[in-house]
Amino acid sequence: MAERTQYAPGTFSWTDLATTDQDGAKQFYSGLFGWDAVDNPVGEGMVYSMMQIGGKDVAAISLQMQAQRDAGAPPAWNSYVTVESADESAERATKLGANVMAPPFDVMDVGRMAVVQDPQGAFFMLWEPKLHFGASLVNEPGALAWNELATVDLDGSANFYRELFGWDVSPMEGMSMPYMVITTAAGSSNGGMRAAQENEPSYWLVYFGTGDIDATTAKATGSGGTALVPPMDIGIGKIAVVQDPQGAVFALFAGNFDD
Repeated sequence: MAERTQYAPGTFSWTDLATTDQDGAKQFYSGLFGWDAVDNPVGEGMVYSMMQIGGKDVAAISLQMQAQRDAGAPPAWNSYVTVESADESAERATKLGANVMAPPFDVMDVGRMAVVQDPQGAFFMLWEPKLHFGASLVNEPGALAWNELATVDLDGSANFYRELFGWDVSPMEGMSMPYMVITTAAGSSNGGMRAAQENEPSYWLVYFGTGDIDATTAKATGSGGTALVPPMDIGIGKIAVVQDPQGAVFALFAGNFDD
């Protein structure tokens, strides 16, 4: 069981879903992954639903902000990267050509965060942990297993994230298309990058683990989801890409998980 109690700076540590139907999304993902929801009040009539496996936090689901809806932003899974200082990292990201869409702000007493759009257009979150360090469980069925960037400029993205987080971004050998593997400064495998396909925007894709990708994909489609990429063999395992009933896109991975 891949349990965590902290994350080194530069590591993907959390994911949450901003959706138009919080109750519907909770029902869909609870049925898909066996998640239990713990609702935490975060404002008048608002809750932040911590999704758990065996009492351990794996992700969260919240209602999309009205401003996002008004802007036409679709429901989406967000990728968080742990940093020592959200303020310093946001300032550095700006100098490297990114847009800080939401300047650093405190999330009650659990952490400090910022929303950043990288120079190629992909959104991600900076997370400076306080009471909440991130996911307690990763790299197993129902938990966060990988983060992958599709980018319109693979070299440009690799350079940006190297400078921002100190990542090593190196080509994976034997792939049919260029694929870069991300390793943190601490030496941990931390995700990947690939070139976006024609008409595909830059974005971070969240992968969740599964023990049976065919069964999980079938359950997702049977519960109102759509298989955008049916289960396919990638050599080290199998992947699939699914859109949930509200429109958020996520991926599945079945194979050998890192500890």
